[in-house]
Amino acid sequence: MKTPVFAFGTRSAQRAYAVVLLALTISIVGGGVAAAIVGGFRINLTPSEPLGLWCIVALDRPAARGDLVFICPPQTTVMQEARERGYLRSGTCPGGVAPLIKTVVAVAGQHVEIGTGVTIDGRPIAHSDLVERDGNGRAMTPFPGGVVPDESVFLHSPFRSSYDSRYFGPLPASGILGLAQPVLTYAP
Repeated sequence: MKTPVFAFGTRSAQRAYAVVLLALTISIVGGGVAAAIVGGFRINLTPSEPLGLWCIVALDRPAARGDLVFICPPQTTVMQEARERGYLRSGTCPGGVAPLIKTVVAVAGQHVEIGTGVTIDGRPIAHSDLVERDGNGRAMTPFPGGVVPDESVFLHSPFRSSYDSRYFGPLPASGILGLAQPVLTYAP
């Protein structure tokens, strides 16, 4: 038995199919962008966490170790340099940067040590090796370590080249937008 071949017979049918496909693509992309802007959804395009669509869920308690959060970084000289180097994407946070998606690995009062990796209260954090240079060969300066200040969090991503608290230190917990919940993600 011969397998049927699907083909459009006329150019106008092919054009109509292309227009429908284009309209569908535009509506899906446009809907995703609108949801990201309006409904507490964010699209993660960085390798720090799985790529895809995430939802920001309200955090009605203080941040705790293990929480995966979206957080707006403060407008500091360190963050301005990070933006200039291309570590931070454009977005809706103050300073025009996108929220970071990171895991809270230490909270106020915990002691952070930075060596070849990170330890919190004497316990090593997995996948926390530091890099000496970024992808463009520029020197990376690690955070010197110390006690996480009140109302602050120390953030981490298991992605080796992630720009996280290993380099910029603790961030104010007031910048936390909420918990990061995956909706439709892809981890390569």
